Amino acid sequence: MTTGVERLFDELGHFKRFQACLYFAAIFQAISCGIHYLASVFLVETPKFLCDTPNITDILYINHSSTSLADIWTHYKPGDGPVVVRTARGDQWELSPCLKALRLDAINFQYEFFGNKTVESCGGFVYDHSEVEQSIVTDWDLVCEKEWLAKLSQPTFMLGVLVGALVFGDVADRIGRRPILMATSLCQFIFGVTVAFSGNYYLFVVMRFLLAMVSSGYLVVVFVYVTEFTGNKVRTWTSMHVHAAFAVGIMVVALVGYLVRVWWIYQIILTLSTSPFLLYCWKFPETPFYLMAKGRYKEAQELLDTMAYFNGLPPTLKVSELNYECDGALLKDNKQSGGTAMEVEKRLSILDMFGSLKMAGRSATCWAIWFIGSLGYYVFSLGSVNLGGNQYINLFLAGAVEIPSYLIGCFAMDRIGRKKTCAPALLLGGVACMLIIVVPQLVSSVNWTTLPFWISRYWL
Repeated sequence: MTTGVERLFDELGHFKRFQACLYFAAIFQAISCGIHYLASVFLVETPKFLCDTPNITDILYINHSSTSLADIWTHYKPGDGPVVVRTARGDQWELSPCLKALRLDAINFQYEFFGNKTVESCGGFVYDHSEVEQSIVTDWDLVCEKEWLAKLSQPTFMLGVLVGALVFGDVADRIGRRPILMATSLCQFIFGVTVAFSGNYYLFVVMRFLLAMVSSGYLVVVFVYVTEFTGNKVRTWTSMHVHAAFAVGIMVVALVGYLVRVWWIYQIILTLSTSPFLLYCWKFPETPFYLMAKGRYKEAQELLDTMAYFNGLPPTLKVSELNYECDGALLKDNKQSGGTAMEVEKRLSILDMFGSLKMAGRSATCWAIWFIGSLGYYVFSLGSVNLGGNQYINLFLAGAVEIPSYLIGCFAMDRIGRKKTCAPALLLGGVACMLIIVVPQLVSSVNWTTLPFWISRYWL
């Protein structure tokens, strides 16, 4: 029989109707975290582009000719040579992505030219809109010398994730989980819509930074929130599947990105997809652990009665029966002074994670695991659109493959423990990273036309 606040789950259920409704309502908004974390893969997508030259009448590209650049994009590959154009004035230009060259004294209009040229920087750009109708790159010409600005948007977002996790995690311990969930959800909606209507790059980056802060804040606090409302019999499953909602958000990004090719409409739709959460999040209760830790026993008793009612049980459990023994997780200590119990609040900080050599080692190990896991996760998730093939299917599958992995992880942790699950997973991930380097080289070096011969020789 468990003691302390944990006893309430033995009495009222580890995951009955009340907790189930609250759980699925809370993780619904976690979908938006996955959405905003990965939205940049299509927000900053760079299509094929060339220097712009007005009044083009004829175009040559290797063996292809046309009167419109729209007909050339399907054949054009950056780095394979320039696109040669002739204007209404008779000038001939060689167009490249970041430079253009004017042919001097050109007579015949042909692809090869061995005369003198005048090289100029681009005054403007023309983009291939067949795949990307409009992104922040095409709107603000974030190419060539401004390309680094487009690449900076995601690192800036991840900096906001770091700041948000540090800030909102601490604030949630001070003022409660419920206020943070409500505030971050509302701000996600506000900042998400503001991003869509940002008129310039710098406002876009600032709004995305703030959006990252509140998204990270929600994801960190909702993880604690659901674990404090579910019993230890199901806590592995409920905590792990908060991240399954994140994976659903990635799949939503792939679907919306495929259907909507204008970045600001895409951003609005992504933001609105979880906005119904705002209609009911204000009904969320504070967690029993937090209420007990802060001495708000009357509110805690009301919560216990509500849980019992929704779970179809008589409201007989009293706060006084929970054998309240405060520990570090509850932020208080019971100390005896002269035979009189005196409750002393203990203020904790991140430095307490390094209070002893053993604790410091464990903290450093956990941080290293999280760093390695996060690095690999975001490299492969954000880079999935560059694998070749259909980028929308690639991203969708990157999210979909997480769902069975969480199921396998939960089963393994319940049966063999956390350590024996984590270590092989990290090892397998490292092996997979090495194979990613080796396998494509092996595949490209094999002469597949001789494969039937070798099979027949050695196996038949």
